[in-house]
Amino acid sequence: MQEPNVKEIMNKFFDKFYSDNNPRTLLLGINPGRFGAGVTGINFTAPKQLTGFCGIDHPFKMQSELSAEFIYAVINAFGGAKDFYSKFFVSAVSPLGYVKNGKNMNYYDDPALQSSLRPFIIDCIQQQYDWNINHHTCLCIGGEKNFKFLSSLNQEYQWFKQIIPLPHPRFIMQYKRPRTAEFVSLYLRELAAAANYKL
Repeated sequence: MQEPNVKEIMNKFFDKFYSDNNPRTLLLGINPGRFGAGVTGINFTAPKQLTGFCGIDHPFKMQSELSAEFIYAVINAFGGAKDFYSKFFVSAVSPLGYVKNGKNMNYYDDPALQSSLRPFIIDCIQQQYDWNINHHTCLCIGGEKNFKFLSSLNQEYQWFKQIIPLPHPRFIMQYKRPRTAEFVSLYLRELAAAANYKL
């Protein structure tokens, strides 16, 4: 089974980048994809980025994914994995990934699934909120539907004073690739603004 390997790699990652009490700003994606966190257990981090940018060896097939490629372009522009992860925690509205007919599926693609997941999602966000997290600003990675759902929960639970939406890396890499540098700059501006609030 792959699961013990995933747990071991996750432990190495969190020991390396999160073994401190630094306050961090939360970035929430949609849900894990098959070739990134679905393999490594680490959000927006495929095996290639895990080795190449995080310095963590692993037994996984050395594959990549578009979202991870963009996120690590941002991370490198920010100053590298050590600097980035010392200030930010990358998670997802739903920490579980979904596959339908062999393809990635988002939690909001099926209204019944989204409804059934709602209590679980609320509990997961609340647990992360109770960590040493920036309560002023949360960055929402991905799309109108993810931002709309997260904003509706935030309106009810009042976790964050503001949620800033960011275009999803897969959308950027699939449809706006010639403008990648422009979107990296957009991410950097919002990351800097969020991290500058008193945590």
